[in-house]
Amino acid sequence: MSLTDIINQDIKDAMRAKDKEKLGALRDIKSKLLNEATSGNGEVDESKENKIIIKLHKQRMDSHAVYVDQGREDLAEAELFEAKIIENYMPKMMDEAEIRTLVVEAIEKSGASGPQDMGKVMGPLTKSLAGKADGKLISTIVKEELNK
Repeated sequence: MSLTDIINQDIKDAMRAKDKEKLGALRDIKSKLLNEATSGNGEVDESKENKIIIKLHKQRMDSHAVYVDQGREDLAEAELFEAKIIENYMPKMMDEAEIRTLVVEAIEKSGASGPQDMGKVMGPLTKSLAGKADGKLISTIVKEELNK
């Protein structure tokens, strides 16, 4: 069952439950997936779906932070609620230990010796870990390992 099918079923369930907030978040996800499908070849593969879901979650969390900074708790709450709904559809992210292992392997493969070689390590890693790990976390771990 594809992510689009799962979301369609959850939309039906939210409509039956008359859960307007959840319904709004689910419809937003569905619209982004449909936009991607219509702009491309009609098919959205799993990696594209994951990228869209991760991007939507990041947008909600960024908006939440901005609203909290501006003292708009009402809007911040709504964004956080939608982010929590989107989290249900996010791919399982790798933990720090798994990422660190892959970073050490990538450093050995590339022959990187210091912080100046960060690009050699980050390029292949970001491609292989796309949708599986947060880019900021990967970058932080690479910096730590190269500075040892």
